[in-house]
Amino acid sequence: MSHKRIPKRKIAFAGGGAAAVVAAAILLPQANASQDGSDASPAPAPKTLSALSAGDLASRIAERLGPAFAGAYYDKDKQQVTVNVVGDDNDARAEAARAGAVVRSVKNSTAQLKSAATTLRQQASIPGTAWAVDPRTNQIQVTADRTVTGDKWDRIESTVRSLGADTARIKKSAGEFKTVAAGGDAIFGGGARCSLGFNVVDGNGAPGFLTAGHCGVAADEWSDAAGGAPVGTVQQATFPGDGDFAFVSYDDAATEAPSTVDTGDGQIVEITGAAEATVGQAVIRMGSTTGLNDGSVTGLDATVNYAEGTVTGLIQTDVCAEPGDSGGPLFTADGSAIGLTSGGSGDCTVGGETFFQPVTTALAAVGAQIGDGAAGNDGGAAGNGEGGGEVGNDGGAVGDDGGAVGDGDGAAGNDGGGGAPGHDGGAPGHDGGAPGHDGGAPGHGEGTVGYGEGIIENG
Repeated sequence: MSHKRIPKRKIAFAGGGAAAVVAAAILLPQANASQDGSDASPAPAPKTLSALSAGDLASRIAERLGPAFAGAYYDKDKQQVTVNVVGDDNDARAEAARAGAVVRSVKNSTAQLKSAATTLRQQASIPGTAWAVDPRTNQIQVTADRTVTGDKWDRIESTVRSLGADTARIKKSAGEFKTVAAGGDAIFGGGARCSLGFNVVDGNGAPGFLTAGHCGVAADEWSDAAGGAPVGTVQQATFPGDGDFAFVSYDDAATEAPSTVDTGDGQIVEITGAAEATVGQAVIRMGSTTGLNDGSVTGLDATVNYAEGTVTGLIQTDVCAEPGDSGGPLFTADGSAIGLTSGGSGDCTVGGETFFQPVTTALAAVGAQIGDGAAGNDGGAAGNGEGGGEVGNDGGAVGDDGGAVGDGDGAAGNDGGGGAPGHDGGAPGHDGGAPGHDGGAPGHGEGTVGYGEGIIENG
């Protein structure tokens, strides 16, 4: 096995193909007329922001507004962040507008939506269901897959109805919620195939990588080829429960493990740090089965009830995924690590819902860092001062003072659980590898466990 350093070439992406988020109407407070009767001062114009800066701005506004803050989302076309303010709190609305956000009044507070999620967890934790906060509608979006029928459907529908039409809504998915590991190529362990997420270093500077937790509980050792010698050993894995992530250390401490993602055709994206997701943000996913696909973040703090157990605190997107993509990286075009592929429904022909483990949470749990450990496009510090410190468009750490946009203070559904999934022998129908993937994913050559021309050769 040879060890090569991946060259540091970068790729620029055109605009994402997912539907753009339509910004809400701007609801700004009525400015007070001056004492001499002249016209009121015009309301400040919303700032133009990158998705990362928008997340930082929203978290700062959330800290300032307290209970009046009810989530936020990003309009990637207008490059503006919309902040939800509960009721007609003019002071809170004015504060958010001065900070540079588009402001709208909503009915449900963050606390009310968290309470609704708790009710769902207690009364309707049914395999094949999922829910997430959608700040664009100020509701909990509940999804039931095709396996939820009969009494199970009646139960989830009744629970959603009891929450009220203004608080929660339900939709049916044509697919089936499941983790997306399978027997095949990329990284292999115990008959299952997954995808490497992001290379990291642990607290001692030793190299390793992140992947899905349901991959980590399927096998203790992982190889770069079916039946090949192990190249990494699982050190920590969480699934189901409070996430779906695993840390795998490279057995050879001299392994070169740059923080890059190979996107095919010899091109790479250099990953500079980890960042929180923002609803409406354009994201890209890479997987060993389906390659490169893009879309948008559609929900945060998602709870998914897989057959193996309940997983909380995930990111919901409209990016497709298929078996073998598990653990693969979700990232932005400018090089921020966002998530690790967990599971979902549908495929890359018909689409569907897909869920991702936040990278920031996984890194904190395993004590590792990615890239230089910082998030932010150009390294510029965000304004930290209270009462009007501006957030720069090109810099600043994301979520330093408030966490992910609209996250509140905890994931819903944490008391779910269940045993580790039965991965013995790999997912049904995938014995021996997915068709056309013998010897490595197409176009991925001799990559970093399925990623290009770098670290671990894939034959």
